[in-house]
Amino acid sequence: MRVRRTGVSAAAIAAAALTLVVPTVATAVPAAAEPVQAKARPSAPIVVERDRPTQRLHVRADSTGEALLDLTVAAPGTDWAVEGKESAVVSVYVDRRYATDVVVTGDAPSAHQVALGQLRRGPHTLELRYADASSAAGAKSVVASDLQVETYARNDPEYSALRFAPILYGRNMAEFGDAYQNATTDTPLIAWHETGPGSKPGHVRITYSVIWSNEDGGTNTPALMARWGRTTDIEWIYAVELDANGERVAGSDTYQAPNHATLQFKGGYEGDHAKLQTCTSNNNLCDQVDDPMRFFLSTLETRPADQAREAVMDANPWTYLVMAKELIREGKIEAAAPNAPDTPEVSDQRNYLYAVVKKTTEGANTGSSWVGVALGVRLTSGETVYLSHHVDPTRSLQRDDPAATTVELPAGTTQDDIAEITARRVVVGTDSGAAVHVTGIQRGFLLGTDYLPQPSFLTWSGDMTLTADQPTAVLWRR
Repeated sequence: MRVRRTGVSAAAIAAAALTLVVPTVATAVPAAAEPVQAKARPSAPIVVERDRPTQRLHVRADSTGEALLDLTVAAPGTDWAVEGKESAVVSVYVDRRYATDVVVTGDAPSAHQVALGQLRRGPHTLELRYADASSAAGAKSVVASDLQVETYARNDPEYSALRFAPILYGRNMAEFGDAYQNATTDTPLIAWHETGPGSKPGHVRITYSVIWSNEDGGTNTPALMARWGRTTDIEWIYAVELDANGERVAGSDTYQAPNHATLQFKGGYEGDHAKLQTCTSNNNLCDQVDDPMRFFLSTLETRPADQAREAVMDANPWTYLVMAKELIREGKIEAAAPNAPDTPEVSDQRNYLYAVVKKTTEGANTGSSWVGVALGVRLTSGETVYLSHHVDPTRSLQRDDPAATTVELPAGTTQDDIAEITARRVVVGTDSGAAVHVTGIQRGFLLGTDYLPQPSFLTWSGDMTLTADQPTAVLWRR
């Protein structure tokens, strides 16, 4: 088993539970050669560019099943933070069938895993095509290396999760640009699946989720940082129930529609893969597709039930870099005082402590009145306590799932500067008197100069009870 990661480890934080397995392997080789099954990879990188837009390779699948493609890509001259240089796009075809786009957001190599759909045992032709229409004007080429195709047969435990994974088409809302807007904004980054019980004994329900680089609508940026601990957008997109034989239960598949409604899926399929399209500014879905960009993301990853959804980002550290660069390009970083931790506007992403809190609230915690929790950080240099919610009660943590949040700190703060972590009970509306039990901090890290997560230095477990009479407790002290 292995964990798909790139670059810097985000601390071994819950990422160790995000596993990939390697069953049958088909190795990519230059098209001029005979297809082989050896584990050797191409000796030289593959370059697709405007003047030489297509590269073909032979692959051989050792078994019939759902296929995934691993590849490492870089796009010289691109920078997701710079308008006009945002990305280069490479489109992947298998046997001349359009499989997926890969949006390459910089010149540093990053590892990606995408789906190819069902492949039969035997030889196949893989094509990488430079997508001129969707690539930025400042982009000229994509360098791909370490290509490897893996097939998951019917008897593999991951087969069903891959067989029914949805295909996501891009967003083409007029107010956000042309039909290729996901090449410059709110691009889908990674996906995963979770499995739970179905409606009958022996049935299972698989739910698929996607992480986008940001959301142009929906929750504003300061609230995203305080209430969700990141500015990416994470949404479940599709769910399907399977019977005891592993087949789709007719009429069981649903998707997250505009306004976060759950609707029955009535769109088209490619094989067993439902086709959906991002159709709102906050990345909700429609089941009719008409966009030229297509994202067939691998859904092989999953997450343990006791971890926040951000654990999937932690297992793919490059997502934090893309997140930060999109904020810079879109002007969402506070301009007047870019390093002021006492203002609620968002500052440089490297100025934050990224933490995950576990808590439970006694009684119901819904409606217009509820009780939340904010994290506080005191530094060794003074008595000021920096709060995750910036003293806005509605930006405290309401949900009792493991919840990610951030605390904005002075620029240049290191983990050695952090003296104390506290939890504070926060009332929204009328105080119900409910006590809150804070039972853990699952991880805490800062971003490095490269915007990638540094190793987690902060974990804590216990049971601190916050009440109206005792609303604050120290969770961790250096």
